Amino acid sequence: MTLREQTEQREAQFLSPAATLSSASRGRARQEAPCEVRTCFQRDMDRIVYSNAFRRLKHKTQVFLQPEGDHYRTRMTHTLEVSRIARTIARGLCLNEDLTEAIALGHDLGHTPFGHAGERLLAQLMPGGFEHNLQSLRVVDRLEKEGDGLNLTWEVRNGIACHTGDTAPGTLEGQVVRLSDQIAYINHDIDDAMRGGIIYPTDIPISISQVLGFTHGERINTLVLDVIRSSQGKDRICQSGEIGASMQQLRAFMFDSVYTNPRAKGEEGKAQEMLQRLFEYYSSQPDFLPAEYQDIRVREGVERAVCDYIAGMTDIYATGKFVELFIPKGWTVK
Repeated sequence: MTLREQTEQREAQFLSPAATLSSASRGRARQEAPCEVRTCFQRDMDRIVYSNAFRRLKHKTQVFLQPEGDHYRTRMTHTLEVSRIARTIARGLCLNEDLTEAIALGHDLGHTPFGHAGERLLAQLMPGGFEHNLQSLRVVDRLEKEGDGLNLTWEVRNGIACHTGDTAPGTLEGQVVRLSDQIAYINHDIDDAMRGGIIYPTDIPISISQVLGFTHGERINTLVLDVIRSSQGKDRICQSGEIGASMQQLRAFMFDSVYTNPRAKGEEGKAQEMLQRLFEYYSSQPDFLPAEYQDIRVREGVERAVCDYIAGMTDIYATGKFVELFIPKGWTVK
């Protein structure tokens, strides 16, 4: 018996009947020989972590655009926090932790530079719109590995595509990631907003703090325990009425106080204008797109290729390209 088969056997023995077993995966679009050591979901985890798109997350905005300071979240640290919360919930419910972590690590691979400001701009420019969850799926299916994609399992792909939007994930593990994403970003955005002086602890309504807790750790602990307790024995991942309502109130507070606050978001218009100029430039001169996007240009059109290129940029890379293309350079004698 291989190590992979031993792991699959332990899953069948110890996981909940509602868990997704590695041995029962719906498989991959392109059939592959199984790994002797890793289950299919462990293999997907590794493929995501070793991908170019995953590495770029460290230079993509979470909430604050290129903040000065070492401790603000990026899209990378957000992804890791979602992964930890999701894995804890999965462990508490005896679900498949490896599947849960693979979905969590891949859920934001398609996010744009400059966070949701970039996403909103591409949604305006692209016929049919743009959604970062579907772009994340496109990254793992089409863009990684020089166009071959990562060939992930159906369960991981489904969880990535459905971590936000109207369609619920098809596995409980995917549902765990969907809720963990919300738990993570609301709470770490509070932390960053306080670090930036946008809000202060006393600004959070006392009625919310009395239910969820007064500190970052207390709120995370309350929310995670509530999901585990509320979801046990059920065919869906859920929250209790009181905790769920308080989290939605906290989310509304964050939209009013942080996500639409001019101090926190005042530079977003400039970032969007910069991305729009880049989009227009490459749309009118697609020959200047990198070589790996030329096949997309031919097969799927110029706009699709330009969108993929810009969506994959980091904040730093997009700014550098803008400077290179649109900011005059000083003349020097050689």
